[in-house]
Amino acid sequence: MIGLDAPRQAGTRTIRGDESSLPGASSRDASSADAPFLAAFRASATPMVMTDPALPDNPIVFANDAFCRLTGYAADEVIGRNCRFLQGPDTDPSVIDLVRDAVARGEPVRVDLLNYRKDGHPFWNDMTLTPVRDETGALRSYFAVLTDVTRTRQAERTLSREKDGLAHDLEARNRALQTALDQQTALLHEVDHRVKNNLQVISSLVLLKARRARDPACRDVLRSMADRIGALATAHRLLYAVSDVARFDLRDFAADFAADLEAGLDPDRIALTVDVAAVAVPASMAAPLALLVHELAVNAVRHGFPGDRSGHVAITARAEGERLILEVRDDGVGLGSQPDNPEGFGRDLVGMLVRQLRGSLTLEDLEPGTRAQVVLPLGGGH
Repeated sequence: MIGLDAPRQAGTRTIRGDESSLPGASSRDASSADAPFLAAFRASATPMVMTDPALPDNPIVFANDAFCRLTGYAADEVIGRNCRFLQGPDTDPSVIDLVRDAVARGEPVRVDLLNYRKDGHPFWNDMTLTPVRDETGALRSYFAVLTDVTRTRQAERTLSREKDGLAHDLEARNRALQTALDQQTALLHEVDHRVKNNLQVISSLVLLKARRARDPACRDVLRSMADRIGALATAHRLLYAVSDVARFDLRDFAADFAADLEAGLDPDRIALTVDVAAVAVPASMAAPLALLVHELAVNAVRHGFPGDRSGHVAITARAEGERLILEVRDDGVGLGSQPDNPEGFGRDLVGMLVRQLRGSLTLEDLEPGTRAQVVLPLGGGH
């Protein structure tokens, strides 16, 4: 309940009646007109009180049995007192001010207020305070209905503490997971970096061996092997250069690979174009996909333009739904006119890589030229 000074009315008003006719309720001179209402209030299981703003200090003039049971006070201990006696050290003054302002405006108000029982125990009171006016609009009384919401408030506090605890635990776990993820990312970057460095060393050793080889066929095989190792090194370099260690950017690889391939071509004889969409594939596809792009493009350059024949090689890739469409097209001599692979290995390697990636390979003779199309599931082949 509240303690406040209500607006005073001109004159005073008393409630007359026979108190013995309202057992269990207390009133001051209840009138016969008020008696039925007071009897209903008395019988209600909901705590109720009525105050008289025409009397000094707006005292309680009626309190039912339910109010007495809630507060622990006897009826004769509350009648004639302002409701502020229910306040205590932890009652929120701002809530009291809110109620006081509503009373000053003559408006109803509902608040949750911390009150105290006679034994000193606090309880949370969901109070609705309503001004009661007569037929002329004059203020006759204030009527308050109280609900003990202590258990609800306690449950809310318990839930709030549990929520705060869960939020704290979740934040701590998220930090731990992020730390573990950062450590794993750093480890994977370090692994890719070391693999790239080792592959570059191996490629250099193979090229050194190729330069010393006297047999032209052996020299070609070693150079081809060094190129393949270089493609793998490029893939691993790109893997450790990005923050997302789970994805491999095919467009970045294709651009780097094309630059390396063009460096060994005669620009007046063979033109190379690359149109690869920004497709991020699973990192597990990086090595076989890098080798596949290398084999298809190098085979087109080496076998599509024998002698001094000139032409064009195009590398394209795009995502269609959950599939990756990779194409290498040239306008060279075509499949029927190409000599056998001197290594006897390139096409076998392409077939093996396509199977590893669970894809399909289509070779088409364009007359002139060749189109190699590979369709791969973007979920990876492992």
